Amino acid sequence: MKVKYILSIDQSTSGTKALLLDEQGKLLGRADLPHQQIINHQGWVSHGPMEIYRNTITVTKRLIETQGIDSTDITAIGISNQRETSLIWDRATGNPIADAVVWQCGRAQPICDRLKSYTEIIRQKTGLRLSPYFPAAKWAWLLENTPGLTGKSLCCGTIDSWLIYKLTGQFKTDYSNASRTQLFNISTLSWDSELCELLGVAPDMLPQVCMSDSRFGDTDMDGVLPHKIPIYGVLGDSHGALFGQGCTEPGMGKATYGTGSSIMVNLREKPVFSDKGLVTSLAWGMDGKVNYVLEGNINYTGSVIKWLVDEVKLLGSSKEAGALAAQADPKDGTYLVPAFTGLGAPYWKSDAKALLCGMGRGTGRAEIVKAAEESIGYQIADVVNAMREEGVELSELRADGGPTRDKYLMQFQADILGLPVAVPEREELSGIGAGYCAGIAAGVYSSDILSHIDREYYQPQKGRDWVKAHFDGWKNAVSMLLK
Repeated sequence: MKVKYILSIDQSTSGTKALLLDEQGKLLGRADLPHQQIINHQGWVSHGPMEIYRNTITVTKRLIETQGIDSTDITAIGISNQRETSLIWDRATGNPIADAVVWQCGRAQPICDRLKSYTEIIRQKTGLRLSPYFPAAKWAWLLENTPGLTGKSLCCGTIDSWLIYKLTGQFKTDYSNASRTQLFNISTLSWDSELCELLGVAPDMLPQVCMSDSRFGDTDMDGVLPHKIPIYGVLGDSHGALFGQGCTEPGMGKATYGTGSSIMVNLREKPVFSDKGLVTSLAWGMDGKVNYVLEGNINYTGSVIKWLVDEVKLLGSSKEAGALAAQADPKDGTYLVPAFTGLGAPYWKSDAKALLCGMGRGTGRAEIVKAAEESIGYQIADVVNAMREEGVELSELRADGGPTRDKYLMQFQADILGLPVAVPEREELSGIGAGYCAGIAAGVYSSDILSHIDREYYQPQKGRDWVKAHFDGWKNAVSMLLK
């Protein structure tokens, strides 16, 4: 009997992974490649689109070779992607007009400043707060600041549509990614002509929006595969993680710990439009229906620890952080607010600068690392607390991503939230979620595949007084940036 495999591409902020899943949904192996983080003197963050495409092909080839499989047994492909990273390419040549503007990059703030009077209209239509975080302003910035565009037929896309275009020749995206652009009306489920006009992005520059479990096109991965196979599942990375975590019912939520973090709770068919600094998006479109989510996005979580390694040199590797933080004086009152490129949810202050405060004479290396670790937990708790204020209660927080292997961080997260934190045995939930979506669409899996995940639980161990004292200190530190 012929074996069936699912290939899933997880294109993240720091690199590209190829994952191989078997017929039971088990992860057999992965291949990874980082790509360059292009940061200029102004703090603008960019990625090379062609490097990302080449790396996608390379990791696919390496995965097939290292796993020793017959590539004809690959049945379908899923793609998960870093969401708001934005680029524009020439439809005729398929070449990007400039480097991609990464989701973290705030260079489009002046465009948002001139649209402030439309803030509420934008929120009502898209569920999103006006911010340079989202693609609309990034595309507008590229169109206004890139020379030589006159007369060209242009494609404005996020990384999913870029890869689909390069792999299949189709210009498509899915509902999850479209809902994050700030040009997509999440009530009418279509590109919004008024918003497109405001931003100067013509609707014909934007991709066709499809169900997440659609057939997006067929590809042989630039000749790596002997014949073309379908791309059947496309999801933004956070949405892929929500699906992979099995959060398919209302009130089920997760936090993805990556370079930044997305905290997302499924609302199913009833959107909640937040006044508490959260945003409303589409979880996905599957089986002909869309699900809504309530979400908070944080710019710097896992990358805070990377900053300690690369720039501050307090750690030899990120894996050392939890053990060193556990050695710190628990009474030390140091706080780090990692607003390196502004604060995301629920504050949305793009001009905020990072702050280290509350140090005493006894503050040393371990205490600063502890403050960095805990800044991740505090930021995520801010978002969960805002969800509580909107009447959305979680019974547990499902967590995924590399930093979830940090036991100090996960226990602190459970303590500061007062909620169990459930960590799956696998950390590649974004790519696995997209792979499951593709596998279900291709008939390889049933929806029961989503319940086959083993988890480790961290239970809260601290009392209310401890939580209040620590959170008051965090709030005081944040308030210094909000004045």
